[in-house]
Amino acid sequence: MSTISVTQHSRYQAKVARSRATSEPAWIRWVLIAIALAFLTLFLFIPLAAVFTEALRKGFDTYINALVDPDALSAIQLTLIAAAIALPLNLVFGVAAAWAIAKFDFKGKSILITLIDLPFAVSPVVAGLIYVLIFGLQGWFGEWLLDHDMKVIFAIPGIVLATVFVTFPFIARELIPLMQAQGKDEEEAALVLGASGWQILWRVTLPNIKWGLLYGMILTNARAMGEFGAVSVVSGHIRGMTNTMPLLVEILYNEYQYAAAFAVASLLALLALVTLALKTFVEWQAAKNAEETELAVMQS
Repeated sequence: MSTISVTQHSRYQAKVARSRATSEPAWIRWVLIAIALAFLTLFLFIPLAAVFTEALRKGFDTYINALVDPDALSAIQLTLIAAAIALPLNLVFGVAAAWAIAKFDFKGKSILITLIDLPFAVSPVVAGLIYVLIFGLQGWFGEWLLDHDMKVIFAIPGIVLATVFVTFPFIARELIPLMQAQGKDEEEAALVLGASGWQILWRVTLPNIKWGLLYGMILTNARAMGEFGAVSVVSGHIRGMTNTMPLLVEILYNEYQYAAAFAVASLLALLALVTLALKTFVEWQAAKNAEETELAVMQS
């Protein structure tokens, strides 16, 4: 029997063993599936369907008019701008932080890891208040900013800063375990062969983490476009100027403009569905590549 046949037979036996070890009576599986589907229907499918139904309740023309309203266009533009600025900043920080934590040992490493997790522990509203305390008119740098005719709070810079704060853990947290699992043998081999730091980054590290990096970017972009709490504090809710899409939804709903509110909300929901589709594709592609790599290693 060839080596490949023996390997395939061993993998088949391992699958059968795992299947027997985790097998349950059919009624238990169906009950668990029914519970999961009921949960998804109640908390996901019905709310999503309600958003699109309410958005189109008064007709497609009303829906389109709500989206092309100047305030809505301004909110859409500001949301995209904030996400477009926050994403590359998080990309640079995430790769640098993950590389430092996974590839090197240094004093303060545990502190850096804790700081990366800080936005998960701090309320977004508190994060917004911190920026108001620092850059607001009565804040630490308020007078200096006023003297130099610079505005951070109630302006685009404050919205970008708040967005960056709440999103910067995603890429780093996605890459750190991936890089730690891969180890640093390939980087050390490239260094021995004379590669520079940039060559190692572009030709060794980034190709190895590309799917994890893309996954983290998708999550970061989704959070950036949907952030409400921190942005709400620093924006000032100036219509047509500092309102993002989530803030505009709240304002329209409070003003009883339900059709317009649900129209903008449906656009956010549509962006979320696109993000979910991209996330699923990336996960599938990453799993496929991992399986092909494992098979190639076993056959070699």
